[in-house]
Amino acid sequence: MATNGLINEKSPYLIQHAHNPVNWQPWADAVFARATAENKPIFLSIGYATCHWCHVMEKESFEDEEVAHYLNDTFICIKVDREERPDIDAVYMAACQMLTGSGGWPLSIFMTPDKKPFYAATYLPGRSRFGRPGLIDISRQVKETWHRQKGSLENAADEIMTHLDRAFEYDSAQMPGAELLDQAYDEIRQRFDPRHGGFEAAPKFPSPHRLLFLLRMYDRNGRKEALEMVTKTLTAMRLGGIWDHVGFGFHRYATDSCWLLPHFEKMLYDQALLPVAYTEAFQVTGDPLFGRTAREIFEYVLRDMTDPEGGFYSAEDADSEGEEGKFYVWTSDEFRKALTGLDSGLWEEIFSLRPDGNFLDEATKRRTGANILHLGEPMSVWSKKLGISENELEDRWRAVRNRLFHLRSSRVHPLKDDKILTGWNGLMIGALAVGARVFGDEAYKAAA
Repeated sequence: MATNGLINEKSPYLIQHAHNPVNWQPWADAVFARATAENKPIFLSIGYATCHWCHVMEKESFEDEEVAHYLNDTFICIKVDREERPDIDAVYMAACQMLTGSGGWPLSIFMTPDKKPFYAATYLPGRSRFGRPGLIDISRQVKETWHRQKGSLENAADEIMTHLDRAFEYDSAQMPGAELLDQAYDEIRQRFDPRHGGFEAAPKFPSPHRLLFLLRMYDRNGRKEALEMVTKTLTAMRLGGIWDHVGFGFHRYATDSCWLLPHFEKMLYDQALLPVAYTEAFQVTGDPLFGRTAREIFEYVLRDMTDPEGGFYSAEDADSEGEEGKFYVWTSDEFRKALTGLDSGLWEEIFSLRPDGNFLDEATKRRTGANILHLGEPMSVWSKKLGISENELEDRWRAVRNRLFHLRSSRVHPLKDDKILTGWNGLMIGALAVGARVFGDEAYKAAA
């Protein structure tokens, strides 16, 4: 009888699922051979250790004995960590986007034993609801079709593979030239949000690669609009809830258009690419906010994301104690008690706290009573309103932040994904090298 085969894996994500009643197996030739021998289709589930909706799907579906029964009865079930096997993820994410028009994690793929997908989705509940099919109903339908009309599923899979192969083809009639840069610039400019900064509507990602491209277009052609898009975006992100004002570092993305409500996981690649964008913007503009932000990201990484042997960890989770963002948010009462003697009322106003909370649950859109710290205006504006120097206000904030940081440190911390990925470490090493050169900080050079 098959059992869950993940207990000896090294990936934190796979180990998270090692005690599910689903008989998960790692991606391996022997597993596909078994699927062929037993004449069973494959259910492939791809995610990563700090993925919020992966946690939701595990709790709702993969820890449910009835759901697990149907999955085990119908499929050979395989788990893959997208960060450990980005090659596998790239192929099946392309299939999902081709079949559904969208993608994301958790990624759910149903395929033949020879690895050809015939159905794709992202998050799936255990039971069908709100027009979204559930895993029990999908298992029943696939089992019936597999045994009665197996050829139809195999034909569908073959057709999908034909189109999927084309998705990885590239053939340029000519060598790319400077006009390609202009085309890319125009596309980015059209997607820019002039009100809140960033590109496109919600969800809104930091997109440092676009910011770095725009900085180069400004340097190349002197386009002021390119620099304005960069400074607007970098400032808005730094003031918003996507920035961890207490512990530093950027959360993965904002679920809204104004950078307030983040998905709270922190990814190493963001902490690597964003300080380069902030550092280069500081070099161009001299704005101290940009330079300080870059250095605070490095402070977070060297404090919380660095292995004793020198490597850099992959990510920190969004969830703790079963709730997304619980580690990072504050009720008004918690905030006031934490800042006894430090003029809590002023800081409640500066960081836009509300008695009923400013944190809306993503699913229900209801206020939870919790607050995400964010700035409606920079400290430089507040210093003028209060009639004190910006340096004095920053000193006062430093005392407040230290109080909040030490109090927050006593909370249950989110999971740290301590995988050390060569590619992401390369990005972090490069960022620290840039920081060492620009800021003259030997600690960055030593870490790199």
